[in-house]
Amino acid sequence: MNETKPRWPLAPPMQAALEMARQAAAAGEVPVGAVVVKDGAVIASAHNAPRTLNDPTAHAEMLAIRRAAEALGDERLTGCDLYVTLEPCPMCAGAIAHARIARVYYGASDPKGGAVEHGCRTFDQPTCLHRPEVYSGLGETEAADLLRGFFAERR
Repeated sequence: MNETKPRWPLAPPMQAALEMARQAAAAGEVPVGAVVVKDGAVIASAHNAPRTLNDPTAHAEMLAIRRAAEALGDERLTGCDLYVTLEPCPMCAGAIAHARIARVYYGASDPKGGAVEHGCRTFDQPTCLHRPEVYSGLGETEAADLLRGFFAERR
């Protein structure tokens, strides 16, 4: 007998991150979105914008972290969670560690450019100053579908 796995509704912060990713795609950017949550409330959100801002560091995570730090008036995002639609790259993983983000929730894995479960595995390095809890696969199907669709249109 075939059993279907129950599909749980996505947490609102991941839904918000996916909406940010859709906005990125509409702007011609790689569809990645991120939100920072503190005490259950979204305090910052962003989507990829390197082309729009002419800034190679304008990844969704970097922009959301900058906005959250500004909103809190502190460079340390202690007690904050980051929801992002794609596994963070080395640059973003480094920023996550420096910001002291408590938990990272991400959707799609990135075997080529990721740095959490792939590549350099930033948080596993002995020189990493802070290791957040990491949860992967939240909204993975939706996030991966957005990315696949975006790149299929450009091939």
